Amino acid sequence: MIRVVIVDDDPMVRTGLRLILGGEPDLDLAGEAGDGRQAVAVIRDLRPDVVLMDLRMPEQDGLVTTELLLSRPAPPRVLVLTTFDADDMVLRALRAGAHGFLLKDTPPAKMIEAVRAVAKGEPVLSPSVARQVIAAATDRHEPGREQAARELAALTDREREVAVEVARGASNAEIARTLSVSVATVKANITRIFAKLGTDNRVHVAMKVRDAGLL
Repeated sequence: MIRVVIVDDDPMVRTGLRLILGGEPDLDLAGEAGDGRQAVAVIRDLRPDVVLMDLRMPEQDGLVTTELLLSRPAPPRVLVLTTFDADDMVLRALRAGAHGFLLKDTPPAKMIEAVRAVAKGEPVLSPSVARQVIAAATDRHEPGREQAARELAALTDREREVAVEVARGASNAEIARTLSVSVATVKANITRIFAKLGTDNRVHVAMKVRDAGLL
């Protein structure tokens, strides 16, 4: 079972998410919170696998809450929910370590798939806005281009190819088909990429690739 906590200050949104996710046999809606302060306590007690995190909330916003959660040992995976496809807080949340983001009007089936993917450690970037988000992050962090290029120079040619496909939002299976290798080979390359870049987050890899100008 994938334990899920919903964090959103809008009761209607929380109700909608419960309706979308509640009927799935592998998803356990462990709890919910209406603001960031409450969320920290709820997540501490319930230890969910995935947190659906709204960003704009009173008392303590989702960005601060995400940063707090991900700074602790064995944190949950955070899936940001937003109504804006290139909101500055979204970019900051991704850089803080959030595992991806979805627009709140994402179709129910895609929402369910996203929760499952994040629980497995796969990134979730809404396809329609992934390029906008990564490009916006690059535009606002231009001084990091040379550093990103230096970090990616440590990758082998194959690892660099895999990293570029990750930045394009491809799944492991899609990367395997594109590069004509096995999924196991893709996973092994991603493990080495994470080690060399000092991350465990595919979103960070995608941003490094974009920062370095490889897309």
